[in-house]
Amino acid sequence: MTDAVHAFINDTFTKYPLSPGPLSGLTFAVKDVFHIEGVRNTAGNPQWYETHPASEITAPTIIHLLESGATLRGLTMTDELMYSLNGENYHYGTPLNPRDPARIPGGSSSGSASAVASHSVDFALGTDTGGSIRVPASYCGLFGYRPTHGRILMDGVIPLAPSFDTVGVLSRDAYTLKNVAQTLLNKTETTTSFTNCFIPEDAWTISDTATRAILEPLVTQLKDKTSLYFDTLTLAEAGLSEWATTFRILQGKEIWQTHGTWIEDVNPTFGPGVKERFMMAKNITEAKAQPEVVKRQQLRSQLRTLLMGNGLLIIPTVPGVAPLRGLPDEAVENTRQQTLQLACIAGLSGCPQVTIPVIPNTGIPLGLSIIAGIGHDLALLQWACDFTHMLKKYQT
Repeated sequence: MTDAVHAFINDTFTKYPLSPGPLSGLTFAVKDVFHIEGVRNTAGNPQWYETHPASEITAPTIIHLLESGATLRGLTMTDELMYSLNGENYHYGTPLNPRDPARIPGGSSSGSASAVASHSVDFALGTDTGGSIRVPASYCGLFGYRPTHGRILMDGVIPLAPSFDTVGVLSRDAYTLKNVAQTLLNKTETTTSFTNCFIPEDAWTISDTATRAILEPLVTQLKDKTSLYFDTLTLAEAGLSEWATTFRILQGKEIWQTHGTWIEDVNPTFGPGVKERFMMAKNITEAKAQPEVVKRQQLRSQLRTLLMGNGLLIIPTVPGVAPLRGLPDEAVENTRQQTLQLACIAGLSGCPQVTIPVIPNTGIPLGLSIIAGIGHDLALLQWACDFTHMLKKYQT
């Protein structure tokens, strides 16, 4: 296989299906944080590769896919220790965004998104702690799925912040997304019929004017063509920037607990931005984190009560189109902070989220995201399939 888009860190091996199944004939790749027996991970950093041996196990998620008939094609690029949303790796380079090579692919599951968007594989696994599936899905014009926290096994996956970490899926169509997720999920789920749709105005105002002009007509179509009850509301009275702060503090504290000892022992070289975030994480004290624990519990209760079993929340996936490559650090960080205000909603609540690609006339993608209540993953994935079919049916 020729890696023309620089999506792979290791494409020298193939793992063939262990048995035929519902995914027979499909190929996939996995982010370079999934353990594969006999293969060494970089986790996006050369010193990680140097200080960690080859894996002794294969992640159960990979085994499930192989047992369902899929073929594994290799390990894909990631931002350093998954701690970025941009997809630009200081050590290994930037995977191509096939939709617009002048723009970043998004991260940290950058290579997974690039591999799927370039048709190198049919689908890919990544991880999503703070948006690392949803952001590259939006930037590269893909379907992306972040599950209910804890619903898909994280065993055999290098962690970042365990109370936020999830295994996610990227694909070019909604039906492949649903079929792969069904393989990985516990399929015991109460049948859900969504009846209520909530439009959080504070989330929509984070996106830029051009993005709203493209996405809002799709919400209007949904209102006109379905029997869903629609309501507008404000999620965060003090602003979603406060929710993002809660996320940043709690995530950062867990990240240092997870990787701080290795960082202090090895003193690895990190790229711009990543180094600063790790130093920020190091300085988060228990006293600083404890109030944020209470805030997270409150907003989790708020969202779970709002959505329960029959509610959906519709938001832009990211504030705008993928930024250009090589922007100044200040501009990159500003975009990251805005993006976290949208991504932290599912991250803090633990709710499942699907992002649906929207390709306007410019050809530069956007994402429209749907969030459902805890544990209603399969119903959400089916709803995304139905919604996508409806959009195609009524497009002129």
